[in-house]
Amino acid sequence: MMEYSNQIIEGLFQKYKPMFGEDYDRYRNHVYRVFLNCQLMDSDENNIDKYAIASVFHDIGIWTDNTIDYLDPSMEEAKIYLIESEKQDWIEEITMMIYWHHKMSEYRGKHSKTIEFFRKADWIDVSLGLVTFGYDSQKIKQFRKKIPNLGFHIFLINKIFKRFLKHPQNPLPMFTK
Repeated sequence: MMEYSNQIIEGLFQKYKPMFGEDYDRYRNHVYRVFLNCQLMDSDENNIDKYAIASVFHDIGIWTDNTIDYLDPSMEEAKIYLIESEKQDWIEEITMMIYWHHKMSEYRGKHSKTIEFFRKADWIDVSLGLVTFGYDSQKIKQFRKKIPNLGFHIFLINKIFKRFLKHPQNPLPMFTK
């Protein structure tokens, strides 16, 4: 049975709460939907904590570095956390989950199972459940209903638009790295 609360996610959100400000609930809900999508695809309980950590950190650079070019700062924050948590052996896998989460093409290589599930989980949520990769669309709808969007996509569109005004040649750096 999937839970809608996770100790790692909750602990990290308490740590970063002041930084998120008014975006706290909208990002937290996105994180939980991605996390639950991962669990929908991967029944291996050994990966739950990895998905929780990757879910929290995958976009966190938006707030830690105040940028839409957030992949590198997000991976760095995850790395710091993993070192502090004595989970150095997860650094490569989780930073790769973050790095690949916007890619359109399938990842093939070391840790491909978790990286691919995470990539798909984020795409499912970013697409508002329109893209399901063949996974249970009713479950995905349930997640979206229980854990509402709260304007997360509008928030992203606003950030991207501001980036476009300053960098029209590269408005989506998170997709081009």
